Amino acid sequence: MKEYTLSGVDGNAFAIMGYTQKAMREQKFSKEEIDEMLAKAMSSNHDNLICVCMDYLEKCNERIRN
Repeated sequence: MKEYTLSGVDGNAFAIMGYTQKAMREQKFSKEEIDEMLAKAMSSNHDNLICVCMDYLEKCNERIRN
């Protein structure tokens, strides 16, 4: 399976969060974990949102690799 990346994803905050949320659902993260990601992503500015989403996408990629 192809790994998740923000490369090519629209830079809009909602598009980034939506992509990350979809990836997390595909990798069977719990609703609570997804809600946690969304809360962290929305807690500050756009740079924070990107960093949070990249962190969670890396967690998704770890599940693919294992």
